[in-house]
Amino acid sequence: MDAQPGLPRCYRHPETETGIRCVRCDRPICPRCMVSASVGFQCPDCVRDGSGTGHAPDANRPRTLAGGRMAEDERFVTKIVIAVNLALFLAVQVVGDRLVDDLALIGYAFLPNGELVGVADGEWYRLLTSAFLHQEIPHFLFNMLGLWVIGGIVEPELGRIRYAVLVLLSGLSGSALAYLLSPQNQFSLGASGVVFGLIGAWVVLARRRRHDMRPVVLFVALSLLLTFTRPGISWEAHIGGLVGGALVTYALVHAPRARRNLVQYTACGLVLLLDLGIVLFRSAALA
Repeated sequence: MDAQPGLPRCYRHPETETGIRCVRCDRPICPRCMVSASVGFQCPDCVRDGSGTGHAPDANRPRTLAGGRMAEDERFVTKIVIAVNLALFLAVQVVGDRLVDDLALIGYAFLPNGELVGVADGEWYRLLTSAFLHQEIPHFLFNMLGLWVIGGIVEPELGRIRYAVLVLLSGLSGSALAYLLSPQNQFSLGASGVVFGLIGAWVVLARRRRHDMRPVVLFVALSLLLTFTRPGISWEAHIGGLVGGALVTYALVHAPRARRNLVQYTACGLVLLLDLGIVLFRSAALA
């Protein structure tokens, strides 16, 4: 629903206009912050203080669109993900290419020293470590900017736990498709699969919120254009992350409230099983 001009802005989300006010403190609150009271709605602060709902302070704690708990720091998990990427990036700068050889995604190949490596050789951890690994500064900075900006949009809508699951499954889905379709001796690394998973989540959330889709579609189109026109990019990881992120988010935000947890857990489990099936199929073909 488009905001009406001239309305006050939510005190927790200044970018959102609203016509609703807390019945206790009279501060403007948007739909993401509204908590049902016996009469009208209350803001998260009044609910947290237990001021008038008749329940414990956490009983009616506001929920995200996906049913997660709302948090004061809306980029908490995003900051952790960026910190993990930064730690690995710094480790690569210190240790050198040897760490890249140990953690990057590769199917099945021999290193110059004659060592056999790859996911098909049992190094399944590469499917996740490669999704948070960077070697070059521009690549690292570009992906961290994407995580910060798009993660700041998606994380508040899902909540910390569901957002963390989205990040992991997006990275795994990108790695799984890259493992399936890329040459077996091709190294790939970077958080692009995660970033594209967040882009897919953003598309689903914008549609769910009935936002203007034109800027979202334009951003996705430009991202895909860069994916298929710039050399040295693993388009497989981008597409895998995009599809995986969209599927997970669709299940998270469209699950019926009465069976929300069951549907969400089942959907995430199915995406995980699909990724594992792809990995097992490719490993059997290579080994």
